[in-house]
Amino acid sequence: MQSFTLIFQIFIAISLGYFIAPHLSQATKKFVFKILPYFSYILLIAVAFELTQALNHIQNPATILPPALLIAFTTSIGSFFICLITFKLVDRQSVQGKISFHLFINALTNIAKAFLALGVGILLGAIVNLSNVEIAFNSWYLLLVFIFLIGIELAFTQFDRSWLSWKILLVPIAAFIGSCLASVLNYFLLLDHYKLNEVMALAQGYGWYSMSGILFTELHSAQLGGIGLLTDLFREIFAILLMYCLGWRFPRSAISSAGATSMDVTLAMVKQSCGTHYVPHAMMSGLILTLLAPLLISLFLNLKF
Repeated sequence: MQSFTLIFQIFIAISLGYFIAPHLSQATKKFVFKILPYFSYILLIAVAFELTQALNHIQNPATILPPALLIAFTTSIGSFFICLITFKLVDRQSVQGKISFHLFINALTNIAKAFLALGVGILLGAIVNLSNVEIAFNSWYLLLVFIFLIGIELAFTQFDRSWLSWKILLVPIAAFIGSCLASVLNYFLLLDHYKLNEVMALAQGYGWYSMSGILFTELHSAQLGGIGLLTDLFREIFAILLMYCLGWRFPRSAISSAGATSMDVTLAMVKQSCGTHYVPHAMMSGLILTLLAPLLISLFLNLKF
């Protein structure tokens, strides 16, 4: 039920922006277009801040960091390459980006800014932790504001019909297959500590850490809940880095690695790195994976293997 509520809020925010856009003054439109690029860095600071806060509230974080990092890294890379291979087979031209010195410099600049934003968020989180001050931070409303602004921009963007084709479904399918294949590898690496169904379930969060942490705790244990939370936080960060490094050349693969977050947090990076044309791809893939994530986690946790 929580997933449907969040999706409904996102739909309302982007629809509101889309339908309000034609009635805005020229000055307001210019202001929106001017501030949009900065939202990606604000969201990065928020993600890093939440990560440090999460680590501060988890018992023995050192024991759950290695599996969380391993699962996050392998599932992100797995989703990326499965999507890349898929589109090379079915639509080779769709994965060919233009290489230019200007794009290369822009990519390096964006990566540097992304790391700076992450560093700022971690520093702020560390300061708060050291000061023993409790801050109830929730970036969800910040996300809704951003989604609203994206809706305004979409109202003035021309799209062709290619994003409505069946090929767009290959992006979330590749994310699922890549995550499952990575889980098999992870199982052999974590054989002494976790069962196959547990590792498979941990790969099905697709970056939605606010859901997975709670769901794993309720359905399994606090330890697996902590791993699920950190796995999806790290998966979000890995997806952001892939987006900035390779999104301009392989946009659909980068969106696939972003999982459910391509509909909200990493939507800013999709727009910035892949281009506005791929925003609908990200919305569709993120929507599908957001709906599937809690169902798949529950399914795999209930399986006994």
